[in-house]
Amino acid sequence: MTMRWKCICSYDGSSFHGWQSQANARGVQDEIEEGLASILKKPVRIHGSGRTDTGVHALGQVFHFDADWRHGGGRLAAALRRRLPTSILVKSAVVASPGFHARFDAVGKRYHYRIVVGAVEPHEVATCLAVRAPLSLDLMEETARMLLGRHDFAAFSAGNGDVIEDTTKDLRLLRMTRRGRRMKITLEASGFLYHMARSLVGVLLSVGMKRLDPDDVRRVLESGNRIPKIETTPARGLFLEKVFYPRK
Repeated sequence: MTMRWKCICSYDGSSFHGWQSQANARGVQDEIEEGLASILKKPVRIHGSGRTDTGVHALGQVFHFDADWRHGGGRLAAALRRRLPTSILVKSAVVASPGFHARFDAVGKRYHYRIVVGAVEPHEVATCLAVRAPLSLDLMEETARMLLGRHDFAAFSAGNGDVIEDTTKDLRLLRMTRRGRRMKITLEASGFLYHMARSLVGVLLSVGMKRLDPDDVRRVLESGNRIPKIETTPARGLFLEKVFYPRK
């Protein structure tokens, strides 16, 4: 009997051209679909909670697919792990309700961005952003408090050619944690526009380095007009941490 399966996976984004299957490049989706086809002996199409760009990593990406598999989720996840490169890890596979959709049922996402102040160890180069200037955590926290809540975040989106009906999002969490030279910026929202997470991190870093003033950010938020000083940080420091769904 065909059932709908919900899986959670992590991956090293530096090894792929994003999540989505592409004609002329390798996406995470391609690898997983090939692994499933090898197990199930037929083509399988998977549907992710959303796309991640080239270089963006994931700790909790969610995808679903339909398959006739009768040996349990644990064995399915294990079979997939044996067929996938070490840069992808399928953490779990469970039977979902027939109508579940990894993308359209999501009610929120959490990302985090990794930063190192100063020199970076070679093995960390592909998973963080190095900044040379000192950062003012107080100014960054002041700006984060201003950005929290429900706003039109159009000015913090790069746009991707798609028609976006609603650029208003509820930013529920924007938190900086620092240990020594390492900083992690955690962002959680009802949804994210294209490049929104990386733009918000860029704003906080610009404020922290005193290239932008918190009042500048307030004016951008109120006007909806992006300014050149708002930079989109590189993809390599961004991790999709968790996707949220309604509680049953």
